Amino acid sequence: MGRALIIGAGGVAGVAIHKCCQNSEVFNEICIASRTKSKCDAIKEQCERRYGTQEGSTKITTAQVNADNVPELVELINSYKPDVVLNLALPYQDLTIMDACLETKTHYVDTANYEPEDTAKFEYSWQWAYREKFEKAGITALLGSGFDPGVTGVFSAYAMKHQFDEINYIDILDCNGGDHGYPFATNFNPEINIREVSANGSYWEDGHWVETKPMEIKRVYNFDQVGEKDMYLLHHEELESLGININGIKRIRFFMTFGQSYLTHLKCLEDVGMTSIEPIEFEGKQIVPLQFLKAVLPDPASLGPRTVGKTNIGCIFQGKKDGKYKKYYLYNVCDHQECYKEVGSQAISYTTGVPAMIGAMMVMTGRWNTPGVHNIEEFDPDPFMEALNKWGLPWKEDFDPVLVD
Repeated sequence: MGRALIIGAGGVAGVAIHKCCQNSEVFNEICIASRTKSKCDAIKEQCERRYGTQEGSTKITTAQVNADNVPELVELINSYKPDVVLNLALPYQDLTIMDACLETKTHYVDTANYEPEDTAKFEYSWQWAYREKFEKAGITALLGSGFDPGVTGVFSAYAMKHQFDEINYIDILDCNGGDHGYPFATNFNPEINIREVSANGSYWEDGHWVETKPMEIKRVYNFDQVGEKDMYLLHHEELESLGININGIKRIRFFMTFGQSYLTHLKCLEDVGMTSIEPIEFEGKQIVPLQFLKAVLPDPASLGPRTVGKTNIGCIFQGKKDGKYKKYYLYNVCDHQECYKEVGSQAISYTTGVPAMIGAMMVMTGRWNTPGVHNIEEFDPDPFMEALNKWGLPWKEDFDPVLVD
């Protein structure tokens, strides 16, 4: 069918690459590119051992590239000539990769929206500003094809298409019931994770943001197959696009679960300045405390073998159908150890990497191909929902869920 250039070689990229190899009918060839080529080579070797190199299997090549450097990216894209670029690098690099895709007229897919490296602020404005350029170039940019954002947007589009005439309230609940045994570690990039958690919370209501202090709003929810967990309201980027793209929205909130040990450690690290992104001078060098903290914490990719338990991520919808009030819950439960057995990763990377592969497949096969810059909920959700069931993230429905107050 085609070839994909995958930029990034972390935990999510590892899962997405495994899934591309499992889906070799679509992904005939892939190139894994990262600043550290040895990481790409390690994933290539692991996948070739597992899936083989015979005819019909995905042909894997690797390359070194600095994703901050547009000319380097352009040179790589021009030499490899992919049908789609799947950006699984850092959110700071979204715009340089989009620039390279524009210059080479190549489709673009990512999992997280752009955020500037020097400001803990993430929103879609920077990427939405590319709409007209991508339209004129005749190429598609699919934003946020992870789980949240990503599957949560597909769930919303599916609910809108099949269950509601209008959706008034969405609560996105992200529960990780996994235990990795460390006193403190993050399940994905520590720098991104801690920036997200320590920022002010906010939710979308009546067309504008309502801001809250970090961790100010707490709720307890009983999650299917996980149990009762504390969850906290955070700012999350998909609220912004869903507030515009889903008909009838009055309020959208995002909640994520955290254990007490994680929050106690985080508060202590904040109090001593270790979560700051302001550079400080240390022994004649400029260092960013949060980047130093990232270096001493366990690598999220190393948590797979030691993480047990399950994740439960989904959306509770309230709205109207045929003039009557209705509620509806769509969610996925994923087992950390099952993910590790299948692709050598814990469920946090798995729940992002699988939708990343599916989004790239949707764009590459032309199922979702509309020139411009689009959020995931703007496309027909049905083929994506089918693919979730097929490729490892089956979804469940509840027509009488317990609501979050």
